[in-house]
Amino acid sequence: MSIRVLAAGALTTVQDGGRQGHRALGVGCAGALDPYAHAVANLLVGNPADAPVLEITLAGPRLEFKSGARIAICGAQVDARVGSLTIPGWRPIALPAGAVLSIGSCRSGARGYLAIAGGLRIDTVLGSASTDLRGGFGGIGGRALAAGDMLEDDGDAPVADVHVARWWIDPSPEYDFPPVANVRVLAGRDATTPVDGLFANEWRVAPDSDRQGLRLQGDALQAVERVERISEPVAPGTVQLPPDGRPIVLLADAQTHGGYPRIGHAIRADWPRLAQLRPGDRVRFAPCTRDEAAQARREQLQRLARIAIAVQARRSGP
Repeated sequence: MSIRVLAAGALTTVQDGGRQGHRALGVGCAGALDPYAHAVANLLVGNPADAPVLEITLAGPRLEFKSGARIAICGAQVDARVGSLTIPGWRPIALPAGAVLSIGSCRSGARGYLAIAGGLRIDTVLGSASTDLRGGFGGIGGRALAAGDMLEDDGDAPVADVHVARWWIDPSPEYDFPPVANVRVLAGRDATTPVDGLFANEWRVAPDSDRQGLRLQGDALQAVERVERISEPVAPGTVQLPPDGRPIVLLADAQTHGGYPRIGHAIRADWPRLAQLRPGDRVRFAPCTRDEAAQARREQLQRLARIAIAVQARRSGP
């Protein structure tokens, strides 16, 4: 079975749970920027939570399904249609052979995730199918999708027409998209002047943000220790302070080391909020303890476990 890419969208890439265990070799994680939406989309179609999906940024692709398929779209609120029929998010959808799925702009949020039952057939590199755009490997030749690409999948949904499930997953609280996003941060090893500057300020997402990191605009901060530094390990979530005083929050495509002061670390439970920020969006940071971060992550994983059980019950029910 195959899917033809008729139009690629702004930036559509193949992403899975990420490339783990290779940072010591200088190889970043890549993977879905919003791991929660990625996992739920997969669960809705019966895939493992970390299976490869299409990550859609700001505006999505137009895809022709050569055979029937069961899909789900989670994350940002997107305009998705098959013909004149609106395709809602956060629920399974059955598409017949020949269906053309058009995914337009993200109305709220920045990234949507399209999962296809059976998963995409993508060769793995270092144990992952994720596209590393900086390294140029993984996914479809290490690049974003382009018109004319063919995607192979292992699914088949022999239906005569589009079928939209009458049940869905409630995306709140992660996807309420408030006017100012709130992200919790663990203390970093490097101090700034003023000492609470990261938390006292409201920040805007700069236009040159990408999968490597969110660049923030606001009142400049200053590192207390202003000396030349050696490069030190960094990871997704690390908040760096470059010389211009405007923080960068590293995301999934983050480099493995860097020389900028490390002034904090965004907790993993709040990565979905970071992933859904668009250029111009506002964000505030709040201090967090390690215990609070661990509890927030446990609660998020518990929600995913409940979703998996509920979806399985629906799929096996009458």
